[in-house]
Amino acid sequence: MTITPADMLLYAGALFVLFLTPGPVWVALIARAMSGGFHAAWPLALGVVVGDVLWPFLAILGVTWILSVYGGFLVALKWIACITFLIMGWLVLRNADKTIASDSRLTRPGMWAGFLAGLAVIIGNPKAIFFYMGMLPGFFDLTALTWADIAVICFLSFVVPLLGNLILAGFIGQARRLLTSPTALKRMNVTAGWLLIGVGLVIPFT
Repeated sequence: MTITPADMLLYAGALFVLFLTPGPVWVALIARAMSGGFHAAWPLALGVVVGDVLWPFLAILGVTWILSVYGGFLVALKWIACITFLIMGWLVLRNADKTIASDSRLTRPGMWAGFLAGLAVIIGNPKAIFFYMGMLPGFFDLTALTWADIAVICFLSFVVPLLGNLILAGFIGQARRLLTSPTALKRMNVTAGWLLIGVGLVIPFT
């Protein structure tokens, strides 16, 4: 492998920070967990895994092909990754006091329904591949990746959010209190926002 443990740790940390930022997966997971508990939520988390593996894999292949044609593309993408995290952090801080709305269509009972809901949430967001195309070059030299490196990256891309999603579903009582408390939600968003900005500032020096 060409990637180092430090590279893996920084990337895993960035994925964890992204998990802490409420988004569509949070909405779907919390909606199901609040309606049916952990047993209703864990199949959704497994459905999300499909996209969490697929999007970075496709992004790596796409960026690698582009780099074979345009050599200077990697440097540009590294700065795009930096700017992406800074903007995401700023947007989270700006909307730190906004609440999350749920969609009742995500609460249909059954494990298969939960899996499909998770799959729809993650696959139905094609912007994810562009996000990974901008983020991954900030952490790894895509021109030197081996298949073992790609496997590790895809593994980290799903295992970090999967563990977070399962833990969130398991402690849904606490999650419910967070969602109903504007003060707690704002504090969580402010923390996540500053962490995203921190990752964006570190990328240029890696």
